[in-house]
Amino acid sequence: MKVNIAVIGCGIWGENIARNASELGVLACVCDSNQDRSMSFSQKFSCPAFSFDQILNDNTLNGVIIATNANTHEKLACEALNARKHVYVEKPLALSMSSALSIKQCAVKANKQVMVGHLLQYHPAYVELKNFVNDGFIGELQHIQATRLAMGRIKKSESALFDLCPHDISQILGIVKEVPTSINCQNVTHVEHSDGDIIFTSLKFPNGVTAIMHSSWYSPYKEHRLVVTGTLGSIIFDDTKPSQQKLTFFRDSIIIEGDAIKVDRAEPEHLPFCTGEPLKNEISAFIEVCKNGHPAITDIEEGLKVQQILSEMKSQIDSEIL
Repeated sequence: MKVNIAVIGCGIWGENIARNASELGVLACVCDSNQDRSMSFSQKFSCPAFSFDQILNDNTLNGVIIATNANTHEKLACEALNARKHVYVEKPLALSMSSALSIKQCAVKANKQVMVGHLLQYHPAYVELKNFVNDGFIGELQHIQATRLAMGRIKKSESALFDLCPHDISQILGIVKEVPTSINCQNVTHVEHSDGDIIFTSLKFPNGVTAIMHSSWYSPYKEHRLVVTGTLGSIIFDDTKPSQQKLTFFRDSIIIEGDAIKVDRAEPEHLPFCTGEPLKNEISAFIEVCKNGHPAITDIEEGLKVQQILSEMKSQIDSEIL
């Protein structure tokens, strides 16, 4: 089956998506509300620039990738689904739970799949980390610490909540395999975003696992790190490190001897994993969705779980402001 995909949104991330879709041989057309940008992409990737109506009316298109501002996702996704096309929506899926549910309703009615752009689910290092955890390599899972810091890109249309937190919420849920029973969120704002430039969140799960997230687009240095701790040690996924150092195992044992607590530490070791470009893996997964109509790992149900946590975090942030 020949898969033809339209990319809507010719911005910085849209260019990365279009490049990978082109390299995978599925980029059929591009679209943007700014005609100059869509024409620039058209020339760069040797494909036509379509209007959104042309995309909706083109029956040769199997799927649509939406890489526009989050406040447009609901409208674009629902119209594409109503036109009988599978849809990939860049994160965040939406800016509210009601919008996310509206997208799901359209998908169910059209009998089409929605895939959410939670990119790190397709990162080879994260995939291998999950395998290690599932195989009991670190013993019984206890705690996850996620840190996502950088300076910018600060957006007026979003906030650190919707720009950064979806990545780490998705990663945490993918490892714990449960939804939290307790969410505690606090924010700090120094620019102009009511949802926060710096966000601290703690999560508690039914199985006793805990998680903490520190998210900021107002940091002078970059840190993208996930620390997963169990009874036999910890694995760190550090996406800022060179490929061979992204995944590191720390074999740490805590031994209680009467009134004393002893910490026994071994030298850290780097863990091997198959390399590959996460975005190319993600778009390859969407191609499979378009071919067989089966849900991706980051399908609408996974997206709704992430959205529910974002909504609770936003509610707590809003109540602080009031």
